[in-house]
Amino acid sequence: MTTMLSTTGLTVTFGVNKAVDDLDLVVEAGQLVGLIGPNGAGKTTTVDAISGFVPCRGEVDFLGTSMTSLSATARARAGLGRTWQSSELFDDLTVLENLQVAAEKISTKGFLRDLVNPRNDDVEALEKILASVDLLAAKNQLPTELSHGQRKLVGVARALAASPAVLCMDEPAAGLDSTESLELGGRIRSLVDGGLSVLLIDHDMGLVLTVCDVIYVLDFGRLIAKGTPEEIRSSPAVIEAYLGGGSDA
Repeated sequence: MTTMLSTTGLTVTFGVNKAVDDLDLVVEAGQLVGLIGPNGAGKTTTVDAISGFVPCRGEVDFLGTSMTSLSATARARAGLGRTWQSSELFDDLTVLENLQVAAEKISTKGFLRDLVNPRNDDVEALEKILASVDLLAAKNQLPTELSHGQRKLVGVARALAASPAVLCMDEPAAGLDSTESLELGGRIRSLVDGGLSVLLIDHDMGLVLTVCDVIYVLDFGRLIAKGTPEEIRSSPAVIEAYLGGGSDA
């Protein structure tokens, strides 16, 4: 397998507290890698460090190149994408226009030009992305007209519009009910099966254990387990720290 994203000794410190402590993590090509842990375990901070939004020590390597000294913008331009816990959509733009904003790499002027006279090839490519998350029929709707689950999918589609090589997804199922969460998991799995590499953070153990190939487990910023979903289910350290002795998740 080709290594798409890796961290070596990733450490994030806030004052005297280590939010992430010496984390080694690998995402291989075509893998769906999960990162889980109790509240405050350092999951979102890990993604913030990987994507360049908080300073860190250690190394972040992407496609064989060190990203550690690069800005968040430079990492995104290199193909390291991410989603956010909140959708952060432009509610005054249609679903398709939200994707056009994300896909535009040249200038605001170029984006405004495309709104007036959109290039057919660009629109077709974005429509394919919307179809991949079952939102093509909603392309001309405003985000405020969509369900919470659909808004989450727009956030995923918008991240895909930037053509990332690896997509870090931060709590995409937050606020979804169990049915919506499983549907979202199926969409993410299909994207990975189509060739995308994903690092998935989520509190929904059922989702992570169902769709991921490999799972890393953090507790107080430190890695306590790594393995397949079956190995994580049976890990005593995970059961104690995260699942709870009586959990059947």
